[in-house]
Amino acid sequence: MTDAKNADLRRKPAEQLPLAFAHDAASGRDDLLVAHPLSAAVKIVDSWPSWPSPVVILAGPVGSGKSHLANIWRERSGAIAIHPKTGSGAAVAAANGPVIFEDVDRLGFDDTELFHVINSVRENGTGLLMTSRLWPMSWPVTLPDLRSRLKAATVVEIGEPDEELLSQVIVKLFADRQLYIDDKLVLYIVNRMERSLNAAQLIVDRLDRLALGRGTRITRILAAEVLNELGNSAPAD
Repeated sequence: MTDAKNADLRRKPAEQLPLAFAHDAASGRDDLLVAHPLSAAVKIVDSWPSWPSPVVILAGPVGSGKSHLANIWRERSGAIAIHPKTGSGAAVAAANGPVIFEDVDRLGFDDTELFHVINSVRENGTGLLMTSRLWPMSWPVTLPDLRSRLKAATVVEIGEPDEELLSQVIVKLFADRQLYIDDKLVLYIVNRMERSLNAAQLIVDRLDRLALGRGTRITRILAAEVLNELGNSAPAD
């Protein structure tokens, strides 16, 4: 019996009730799929605590894998999350151990507090990891001393995921659901989807739910429907 038929049989008892079960994708270091766009960022995370500087910034577009890498570093270093705002105590936390500040450009920060955080990290030999969609030179920094500190940080760019990485991610996301699809179908999806890891997650989730609700297997026609629904170019050839 094929994997596709097994998948169909697995679904039939629930085909009328496609509940939105949470499929938690594994996010540890062993689950990280390493391809060229991520290689430099993976290397810096793996090299902890032997960083070239005590402050590292991962910069990359939405869905490029920053959160996965940040989670790996948090588990490895024991870092706690901070948000450098006035009265947050972020600098005190940074004196006691590694800290992490995600989505810098989206959440914003207080210049003086972030300056104190960086100083605390440098003085106490801890570490600070920040993630951002933008390079630090584009952050709205008005404090000259903070801008100087940011220039001394190690900035690692994460590129948009390439075809190889997206293919690996899609296969992994289906495997997390105990589903296995044909390589040709994976390539069909990758060639027509938005180049982001978020898009891969959305497509796989939608395909899984749609196939579950209809009691069918995942086919090229179903993939074309989902891609069109999500605004991707996907002729049903």
